[in-house]
Amino acid sequence: MSTKGFIFDLDGVIVDTAKYHYLAWKNLANSLGFEFTEEQNELFKGVSRVRSLDILLELGSYNATPEQKDGWLVQKNEEYLSYIKKMDASEILPDVPRVLDVLLQNEQGVALGSASKNARPILEKVGLLMKFQHIVDGNDVTAAKPDPEVFLLGAQKLGISPQDCIVFEDSIAGVQAANTAGMISIGIGEQEFLHEADHVFKDFTEISDRFLMDLINK
Repeated sequence: MSTKGFIFDLDGVIVDTAKYHYLAWKNLANSLGFEFTEEQNELFKGVSRVRSLDILLELGSYNATPEQKDGWLVQKNEEYLSYIKKMDASEILPDVPRVLDVLLQNEQGVALGSASKNARPILEKVGLLMKFQHIVDGNDVTAAKPDPEVFLLGAQKLGISPQDCIVFEDSIAGVQAANTAGMISIGIGEQEFLHEADHVFKDFTEISDRFLMDLINK
């Protein structure tokens, strides 16, 4: 059996912390006097916090000084952290533990590749930290997806070549990053948004053990 590298994004793949990001951004927008919808929130998928704030301010046609921006970034993050402090195992998305266990039982490489700077505390809160051999997060990378840096670093840490790695992603930027890295991309979410992925599943309940074994033995 060959050893492959399986690299997972965090938000929207392992846990749904996107709703907490959305709440924190929405509250910030409201405090500045404009609305921020769930539809607009799609623009933030796989995007850094700094860029997200710029998009938010563009949506609200709001001009701000660098000092104001810095303050709002801190404020937004503190609100988000207050939400994730209350997280527990019930927040894990369906069938994620099964998929991780199949990979680990078959001695595959398992890593996290996320833009989140809070990846470790989140995984700790939900009880999955020990399932990942390596974690690459927003503290380790300088370039945001669709740049492949986060996944290439994950492959490097696992000691597995990029073409033997498989990435699970819920954002188009993440899928593009995986494709650019020469990895197999698996979209978790809607086909219409993630059609550039090699495979798309609504969630992990649609991914069979047989499919995982086929990826391992490819």
